[in-house]
Amino acid sequence: MNTKVNLAGVELKNPVMTASGTFGSGAEYSEFVDLNQLGAVVTKGVANVPWPGNPTPRIAETYGGMLNAIGLQNPGIDVFCERDIPFLKKYDTKIIVNVCGKSTEDYCEVVERLADEPIDMLEINISCPNVKEGGIAFGQDPKAVEAITREVKKYAKQPVIMKLSPNVTDITVMAKAAEAGGADVLSLINTLTGMKIDINRRTFAIANKTGGMSGPCVKPVAVRMVYQVAQAVKVPIIGMGGISNAEDALEFILAGATAVSIGTANFTNPYATAETVRGMEEYMKKNNIEDIGSLIGAVR
Repeated sequence: MNTKVNLAGVELKNPVMTASGTFGSGAEYSEFVDLNQLGAVVTKGVANVPWPGNPTPRIAETYGGMLNAIGLQNPGIDVFCERDIPFLKKYDTKIIVNVCGKSTEDYCEVVERLADEPIDMLEINISCPNVKEGGIAFGQDPKAVEAITREVKKYAKQPVIMKLSPNVTDITVMAKAAEAGGADVLSLINTLTGMKIDINRRTFAIANKTGGMSGPCVKPVAVRMVYQVAQAVKVPIIGMGGISNAEDALEFILAGATAVSIGTANFTNPYATAETVRGMEEYMKKNNIEDIGSLIGAVR
């Protein structure tokens, strides 16, 4: 039984990885999950300088999910390279570094810094607000998506994954723009923009007013978008959005994803990733499926 999948020449032992920002850089979860069991660990977003993040409160629970406005708090690339990469290198799993920035130059600086580090892939978070464009996220303008992808590719030595925002009219336009810019892989979806109001305090539940909505509530939207993108582009897709178990993960694979990322579920069940790997293997045995590749995009 073969569970291996290939993302732009990088072979994963299975399709299950962590979603950026939900797993730290692996250390916090390593006492619950044997990281050797995972196809890849995707790190929290890292920037060229430390980011303090947004004011608190930054998280609110919602029906079927959660809102977060952490603001990509991170210690910066120097600490990341000294502390987090050596930790992850102890495990037999692929390392995917999520990169954030406030301008194209910010992204390229981090990507260039990571060029000679022992990591496997880069995931570029284009849901960051573009400071020079008045705070519009890079991922909401197809011209900006193509331009930043092309620039990042000039500096990248590892394959580049562009992470798409669902907060757009037509996700396929963004996917095609990233592909045109040279993206090796696409990952989707990032969080949907949401809001919660505390009726007792009569104010916003999150200091930022809005936050990124994730969890089971976004899954049907995410599956639909992965399916649409799979029909529109030729590059592989990493599917994410509300995956809690093997059944959820298989939906994304049947819709056209080559691999999947588990995010919010880690907060309620720290064993979710390892359980999903086992569940997919059990599904394959039960249904006499020899190669997981045969399931990718099987639903037309």
